[in-house]
Amino acid sequence: MPVPTLRLLAIETSTDRVSVALGSGSPGEPIWQHTGPGAAQASLTLLPVIGALLAQAGWALAELDALVFARGPGSFTGLRTACAVVQGLAYGVRGAGRPEGLPVLPVDTLAALAEEARFLQAEAGLPAPRRVAALLDARMGEMYVGAYRCTDGALVEQQPPRLCAPAELAGWWRSAWPDTAASGSHDDLLAGNVFEAYGEMFGAAFSALPGRRQLALPTARALLHLAPEALRAGAAVSAHQALPLYVRDKVAQTTAEREQLRQQQLARLAAADPVAPLDQ
Repeated sequence: MPVPTLRLLAIETSTDRVSVALGSGSPGEPIWQHTGPGAAQASLTLLPVIGALLAQAGWALAELDALVFARGPGSFTGLRTACAVVQGLAYGVRGAGRPEGLPVLPVDTLAALAEEARFLQAEAGLPAPRRVAALLDARMGEMYVGAYRCTDGALVEQQPPRLCAPAELAGWWRSAWPDTAASGSHDDLLAGNVFEAYGEMFGAAFSALPGRRQLALPTARALLHLAPEALRAGAAVSAHQALPLYVRDKVAQTTAEREQLRQQQLARLAAADPVAPLDQ
């Protein structure tokens, strides 16, 4: 008997973009997708975009098998928006056959970032990476970081998402792989949106990281790619369990705190490599 094709809706709002996609998550299957401005506009545009994509695909909300969303880390406003929308959509189809509504699949934002980077590398005809460091700008002089292994086309979490200062990046990468060589290799991939934001702070620490770099953000199509395996693993939850993963508690700093943190990070890099030039 043929396996029925999944019908999935994926939502990614953890950065300053809104990304929405419909599809099965299977290679070669059609995807209906939208990318647009996020942040404060996400709450205004998300539901109309979802309605338009469902109309394009000819699917009804009640016909979906699951709702997939990036749970974080990322923008606090974006994460709360995604959770509110998937909860509302999931509960909106409650009935006799689905007393709790649609199943909801939370996926770590950094896993979606790593998966999107792998996809972009494949599109460019580059070799598949062996390991991926996913780096997302967390503002306030820090990054969200996650380490992943690539095994038989699957993405496996090596270390869960956490906050990391640029000066601590090399140490974090080594700690992620205690039993293997952690030095940079062209089989490894450094992916994210931090390269311009923290270029001056990487210094000598950056040279110890993976050789290939890929500018990338998490996307809804990456969530679709990850969803089938996560669903098979039983990672779906009911709507009331669709909660954000913040990682950071404090969301704002004063100007003085930001400058103090920047100077501390530059001082750590200078202590690690006194001859490395630092752009003040």
